[in-house]
Amino acid sequence: MPEGKPMKRLSSIGLFALLLILSGCATAPRPMSISVEPEANPWTHLNFNQDPDRFQFAILCDRTGGNRPGVFESAMWKLNLLQPEFVVSIGDLIQGYTQDEAEIETQWDELEGLVQQLEMPFFYLPGNHDISNKKMARKWRERFGRSYYHFVYRNVLFLCLNSEDPPPTHLSPEQIEYFSRVLRENQAVRWTLVFMHKPLWLQEEETGWEQVEALLSGRPYTVFAGHTHAYRLHHRLGQRYFVVATTGGVSDLRGPEFGRFDHLVWITMTEEGPRVANLLLDGILSEKVRSE
Repeated sequence: MPEGKPMKRLSSIGLFALLLILSGCATAPRPMSISVEPEANPWTHLNFNQDPDRFQFAILCDRTGGNRPGVFESAMWKLNLLQPEFVVSIGDLIQGYTQDEAEIETQWDELEGLVQQLEMPFFYLPGNHDISNKKMARKWRERFGRSYYHFVYRNVLFLCLNSEDPPPTHLSPEQIEYFSRVLRENQAVRWTLVFMHKPLWLQEEETGWEQVEALLSGRPYTVFAGHTHAYRLHHRLGQRYFVVATTGGVSDLRGPEFGRFDHLVWITMTEEGPRVANLLLDGILSEKVRSE
């Protein structure tokens, strides 16, 4: 091959690649096209509320502890209407408190039939009604594997605790060690979100939560729990601790002033931490609410 030909061929390939990149840039759609007048325009500003690190997810509250039929079911299509990126349960998904294995299977089959309607991922969390005895704990392991776990999403650490390890109301030494390791290995996350069924910080007896809480010290975090069927926001150690209400669990529904209502918790994760909105189920209506 004559001298200089390989270099010429490489140069041609490089030029061709550059042209492809430039042509792609030229045809890529812009997020917005609008004519801006120098004097006045019919909008406040064009600093759009978008951030690649911002995301939204939903929390489902207690379904049982006295299930009111139809409420949790309606939450499924309403979540599909809202389109969160994923859904996290706060536990008490089945009625439980039985040793009858066939009944346990029936209850889980019913629950999973509902959850499978969701168009986004659903993260399970055990409540006292879900693993109230050894047989129920074994059925949980058969269906879902771990009863406590973690994941990181967009640099936010999610800790999903089992507050019935073992029943009633404990964190086992193994679970505490697990989350100790998880927290050590994830010190650079921008926020930590903790989920548990029972609000362990309200328990008078030792549960093991004190050790996990000490491990959380020094990082920004937010805690979510359920169980009481009554909403309340606690401020503790400079952080927010939420106890959510119900998504079908027994309730007199006396209203927001009493913390008793059916809702979804809508979380928008921002640079400053989670923004929490409580969406009353009765206030989520489809486009068919009134039509011809």
